[in-house]
Amino acid sequence: MEFIKEEIEDMSDPEPSRIKHEDTEEQIDQVRVKEQRQELNEVEEHRNFTIQRTKAKKTHTCTQCGKSFTRKGNLKTHMIIHTGEKPYTCTQCGKSFTNLTDLKYHLRFHSGEKPFNCDQCGKDFISSSHLKLHLKVHSGERPHVCSLCGKSFSRLFCFKLHQKTHDEVKDHVCCDCGKSFTRADYLKQHQRIHTGEKPYKCSYCVKSFTQPGSLKSHERIHTGEKPYHCTQCEKSFTNLGNLNCHLRIHSGVRDHVCCDCGKSFITSCELKRHKRIHTGEKPYKCSYCDKSFTDSGHLKSHERVHTGEKPYHCTQCEKSFTESGNLVKHIKKCCSVSQ
Repeated sequence: MEFIKEEIEDMSDPEPSRIKHEDTEEQIDQVRVKEQRQELNEVEEHRNFTIQRTKAKKTHTCTQCGKSFTRKGNLKTHMIIHTGEKPYTCTQCGKSFTNLTDLKYHLRFHSGEKPFNCDQCGKDFISSSHLKLHLKVHSGERPHVCSLCGKSFSRLFCFKLHQKTHDEVKDHVCCDCGKSFTRADYLKQHQRIHTGEKPYKCSYCVKSFTQPGSLKSHERIHTGEKPYHCTQCEKSFTNLGNLNCHLRIHSGVRDHVCCDCGKSFITSCELKRHKRIHTGEKPYKCSYCDKSFTDSGHLKSHERVHTGEKPYHCTQCEKSFTESGNLVKHIKKCCSVSQ
């Protein structure tokens, strides 16, 4: 009996737990594969459903170009591109627009509303895009660089116009003198030299100008506004051109050299003005007498003798002056002492 018992014990499985464990792992692997397949199927079904739903949503299709829209209103707005319809009309000037947003923007020109304010200089603008462009003046950001000459621009529009100067595309020709220009508005501005037209009038004095930019710069004399600040010193300027000239003082670059005497200058304008000493040229003639001048600034100062204009006003007393230099002298000598 003992021998039989031992044989039975020897015939028993020596590793029952290992076999059971192997069976469990295999079953787990099968479950995992099944779950993964199910997940992939669900993802695929969801993707197909989303595509079908998107397609189903875009049920409003343009009959002229095939473009589809989710809303009927969007299709209606789009159709204006093909029809040329301008249903939104300005009640003040009669100008029409394709959408309400453009009309609202246009109405700000009539109302004078400028809701977008520059937090650096206080200047206001009619749109956020205009403010964004203006901020580049303060930041000095000029992302559009010409690959031919290295000149950089803050606006893409100005950059493209500049490139035309390299291409020499000047298809707008003046019929009076034959001078050609890259743009129609440049030609129009130029023609005012021949016609004498000065449509931009100063709000503070009797002066008028051929260009809006010249008017803006001039009016800053009256307002005292100097929005262009030098980052290297405390000086400020009424226009960007003067700031750029000033910055060259810090850099010390004087690459405009006179071939007659060897004197060097910061800008080409200064060199051109200097050369008149050698040539004796006086191109700026007084409208009231026979006097001529080498510099436009000297002519302006002289003509104030005839007109009696005194645009430089002392803020501390009622005195006015024909030249800014005389105003500065007055403030230093009189008003600073009285304080």
